[in-house]
Amino acid sequence: MDLSPAAILPADPEALLFGRVWRPDVSGPSLVRVDGERLTDVTRAFPTARDLCEAPDPAAALRAAEGEDIGPLAAILANTDPAVRDPARPWLLEPVDLQAVKAAGVTFVTSMLERVIEERARGNPEAAAGIRAQVRDLVGDDLRALRPGSAEAETLKQALIAAGAWSQYLEVGIGPDAEIFTKAQPMASVGAGSEIGVHPASTWNNPEPEVVLVIASNGRILGATLGNDVNLRDLEGRSALLLGKAKDNNAAAALGPFVRLFDGGFDLASVETLSLTLTVTGEDGFDMQGRSEMREISRPPADLAAQALNAHHRYPDGLVLFLGTLFAPTQDRDEPGRGFTHKPGDVVRIGCAQLGTLVNRVASTSACEPWTFGPGALMRNLARRGLL
Repeated sequence: MDLSPAAILPADPEALLFGRVWRPDVSGPSLVRVDGERLTDVTRAFPTARDLCEAPDPAAALRAAEGEDIGPLAAILANTDPAVRDPARPWLLEPVDLQAVKAAGVTFVTSMLERVIEERARGNPEAAAGIRAQVRDLVGDDLRALRPGSAEAETLKQALIAAGAWSQYLEVGIGPDAEIFTKAQPMASVGAGSEIGVHPASTWNNPEPEVVLVIASNGRILGATLGNDVNLRDLEGRSALLLGKAKDNNAAAALGPFVRLFDGGFDLASVETLSLTLTVTGEDGFDMQGRSEMREISRPPADLAAQALNAHHRYPDGLVLFLGTLFAPTQDRDEPGRGFTHKPGDVVRIGCAQLGTLVNRVASTSACEPWTFGPGALMRNLARRGLL
């Protein structure tokens, strides 16, 4: 994995970025600001990422925070890959901590149709190609102008029901209510450079390159980062009731490399025009390229945020929200007709000029570093350091 600053940081040198670093000298994590190619520990001003995000003006607060220079970003990035890590030196973590990790599903037409295909195939990749053609004949593949919850969407819904082709995925794709689910527990995600987990029971799965909003407890959207919402297509395709098993697994959510806060040069309107690239490189020589264009999302990000956090759904420590992906791989990897699935050792790169690059190596969820440092451990660590 290329974890150099040039490969990881956004193209804009003025981007206001924060993240988290594990510091072995204090046996715990620290909140850091990216200052050029060096990192400044601002934990004395903000013990957690949650505290920074709950500030009245997080961007101004981060800029004004005094802190401790903990060294060059290049050295910390180089020590992040678990295959070469020196546990006596700092390494990069996921950029958030106490926030809930939520995700919106079926927010792009292409991925919506692929979910319908998964459901009808009952998790069997060999059946997907034929079903894909049938579904596209019924609903077409250009529903981008159809506004979810509109009268036109309801008319299409009734026509599909009459044809016996309605699906729970079409319900959340074009109906009034978005799919919002829990992707991981607070502090259970991994950061750039870490291994990302795929459950070994899955034989049909893929990465999901996504923009992730960072949202304060009052609903204010204050920044964004990149995410990989690993998708186990066979498990979820067998039954939607397996969504928790398919999504919330050890090391199966990646976030990073840093959170870019909204300021004069980057805002929610910027998020709505982002273009993400995806590269999967396998040890077997396999290479796959993909893109996800935020312009093609079927629900505005602000609407998804409002459906996730509102009077009925409270998050006192805020949340991060995966916005879904346009990418749905159909490229065969091994046998014709079986499509794509991950293999251990795959390197996944999700890139965006405005947010940087999130890179991870695929491993079995049981082989990834187990999640042991949760909110309770964080509170005890911060208390020992005199930061609470």
